[in-house]
Amino acid sequence: MTSCVPVSFGRAPARRSRLACLPLALASAFGGAALLHLPSTARAQAQGPATLGETVVTANRTPQPLADLVGDVSIVDRETIEKSGAVGVADVLARLPGIEIARSGGVANTTSLFVRGAETRFTAVYIDGVRVDSQSTGGAAWESIPLSQIDRIEVLRGPAAAVYGSDAVGGVIQLFTRRGEEGVAPYAGVGIGSHGLRRGEAGVSGKSGGFDYAVGVSHEESKGFNVLPMDKRTPSKDGFTSPDRDGYRTNAGNLRLGYQITPDQRLDATLLYSDTNAGYDAPVSFRTRPPILFKNDVSSNTLQTAGLSWSAKWNEVYSTRVQVTDSQSIYKTQPSFYRTETRLRGYLFQNEFRFGPHLVTATLERREDALENAPTTSSGLFARDRSQDAVSLGYGFVQGPHSLQLHVRHDDDSEFGGKTTGSAAYGYAITPKLRATVSAGTAFRAPTLYQRFSEYGNASLKPESARNVELGLRYTDGATHAGIVVYENRVENLIVFDGAATGCSSSFGCYASTARARYRGVTLSGGHRIGDVTLRASADFQDPRDRDTDLLLARRARRHGTLGADWRIGAWTLGAEVQSSGKRYDDAANTRRLGGYTVLNLVASTQLTPEIGLVARIDNVGDKDYMLARGYDTGGRNAYLGLKWTPR
Repeated sequence: MTSCVPVSFGRAPARRSRLACLPLALASAFGGAALLHLPSTARAQAQGPATLGETVVTANRTPQPLADLVGDVSIVDRETIEKSGAVGVADVLARLPGIEIARSGGVANTTSLFVRGAETRFTAVYIDGVRVDSQSTGGAAWESIPLSQIDRIEVLRGPAAAVYGSDAVGGVIQLFTRRGEEGVAPYAGVGIGSHGLRRGEAGVSGKSGGFDYAVGVSHEESKGFNVLPMDKRTPSKDGFTSPDRDGYRTNAGNLRLGYQITPDQRLDATLLYSDTNAGYDAPVSFRTRPPILFKNDVSSNTLQTAGLSWSAKWNEVYSTRVQVTDSQSIYKTQPSFYRTETRLRGYLFQNEFRFGPHLVTATLERREDALENAPTTSSGLFARDRSQDAVSLGYGFVQGPHSLQLHVRHDDDSEFGGKTTGSAAYGYAITPKLRATVSAGTAFRAPTLYQRFSEYGNASLKPESARNVELGLRYTDGATHAGIVVYENRVENLIVFDGAATGCSSSFGCYASTARARYRGVTLSGGHRIGDVTLRASADFQDPRDRDTDLLLARRARRHGTLGADWRIGAWTLGAEVQSSGKRYDDAANTRRLGGYTVLNLVASTQLTPEIGLVARIDNVGDKDYMLARGYDTGGRNAYLGLKWTPR
């Protein structure tokens, strides 16, 4: 989200120094992922295609049965989120196949997410259909999205630019807030945990006649822990420490209203707000050993989204949807001042034509991006904007064992011109239980406004472009499911920070479209129920590599996976989960090795009464000492206990 972030120290800018903005460029070279840190409180279930009658929106931007999709999709519902005891959205996503996350400290500090090893800016993120992104480093600020307000998550792995336009190079993640259902359904919850964690939430949803509503608020705070302790893992010549605890406080709320105007026309409005203040440790100077530090540095992360949509079904063949959206992301720090604000506005006009097994879509879309950046040096102060106009066509066919999906889209950017992307996917049911899929597609990511126009910018940057192919095989038989996906995604014009860039006005260097990357891998996933025990597992074997240097991309493991089991005993559900990851490298040169890890998490949940539910969780039971970014602590063993009241 920020534009000036130390590459090894999260989003914290160096105070009153030109070095403050240099690390942002380096962070972008490492995938835009400020710093990687494993979540210390997490559990998400990787749901397989066990509920094939479910409707999914994300894959093709229109509701479709899960059984008809060709894409690699995972779904996380509200029940899974509530029983997980997780604190952050990224914690839930980290348990899904093909996804790694990282943090530079606690849950409210800079959080990065890699889908199939791709840069964090290569995942398009939507909340209730509202695009969330940064025009500084690129990518969503995951730490600013309040899990307490999220009701459902859909994840599409693989490029989808032919449907969504810029940014969907590695995948698309849609988050949905609660929607009102018949009657009145209030709820309230409280929770406590390690590091002085306190949580509270309340809300109500309902439906009467043609009107439905859902409103919720939440508050969360933690005393935190020292995210930058110096010990034997951090040599004194490179390391530093700040003795303060880095806590956080988050206030969030959402409102969702719907009105069924007629049986065939509907109006929806959504609002979401989140404000997080978090402590972090910011070095003032990298030239001293150890670096000089400020105590009590605080970052503020504010996210606002709003959307208004009208959908109409004119007859059995033709339907339309019109949508206007707006999002605002503001990040700032004190006392080492820095502020960046991204504003996105979107307009969508989507048309659908259904003829028996055929579905044709035609979409017009406009996106307007604006960035205001106020770094620590006046020379870097600027405000810029741009727009992208797009037209896209899609075709879907489902009949018998065959599924076909074709998409083509043309985006015209006000800054660099046009870009055309396309995709083709085919699925064939070999048997009623076994299905094979094959797909290919192109994608792109437009350079951010910061990458083009800041003091480190390069106005001649080209869009990052990708070509992806993948093969999949999925087996489903009642409570048993298994799948394998093999993929390769090649990216050209990868934007990196080049310290020796020619024609650069900054002595530190500028951005350049000079690198190439290859994300190649195999994802295995499966689940099986034996009586009262449900087993689940996923494993990723990947090779995210710089094609020019033949080195591994920084802070991504070649192997990672989860193995879990849930056991129902009377009114209780007991769960155990092992999360494991191989070694990574902290730098692009692959000289600073970060060791692998394996941790055990335990969870228990039950209904104390028909209206009161309890969830208890212990993460990192063995108190494993590990890092995902050089020098950053992961918080060690921690526990959580929560109660929720949902009258029936």
